[in-house]
Amino acid sequence: MSRLPSLFISHGAPTFALEPGLAGPRLTALGRQLPRPHAVLVVSPHWMSATPQVGTPAQPETIHDFGGFDPALYRLHYPVPGHAALAGRTIERLTQAGWPAQTDSQRGLDHGAWVPLMHLYPDADVPVFQVSLPSRLDAPGAWAFGQALAPLAEEGVLIVGSGSLTHNLYEFRGTQGPDEPYVQAFSAWVRKAVEQGFGLAGTPH
Repeated sequence: MSRLPSLFISHGAPTFALEPGLAGPRLTALGRQLPRPHAVLVVSPHWMSATPQVGTPAQPETIHDFGGFDPALYRLHYPVPGHAALAGRTIERLTQAGWPAQTDSQRGLDHGAWVPLMHLYPDADVPVFQVSLPSRLDAPGAWAFGQALAPLAEEGVLIVGSGSLTHNLYEFRGTQGPDEPYVQAFSAWVRKAVEQGFGLAGTPH
């Protein structure tokens, strides 16, 4: 298998699972176009820990880590298998790169993982495991963490970063006007970087 791409999916609210809008069908189409991975590795900001943790359950639980939404949302499940072998390889990769990773045999999939994957792979037939996001990362640390995971893309692992470009719920709930200036500036910078084919380090792919 040739090297798989890595994806960033801005999943929005958990209601994306019930309200796919334009993005849902496009994710489904993308899942059909991509080479079929051996497993999907998801890094979600909804699972953070002091040091990296790698989920290894054979059948990850669907975690409903939110409140106050449509009851139908809590009835949804994403019954996907895990992949203990590739989770183990992930621990090896992280450890070799200086990240003291450990297993978590109980951790299921938070909504940052299963909600977008319901659209990307709606048949829940591609194994999935999660890696926690180290809780104290600066920009260079985040880049290094991604670089430690990157070789897995050559081993049939589809690496998915899930979240949002900016995610300050206090500002979101308290502001009725336009986005904060830093949000507009950062979003514009990311758009330009993507359109020009540049990585976040400022070097061409």
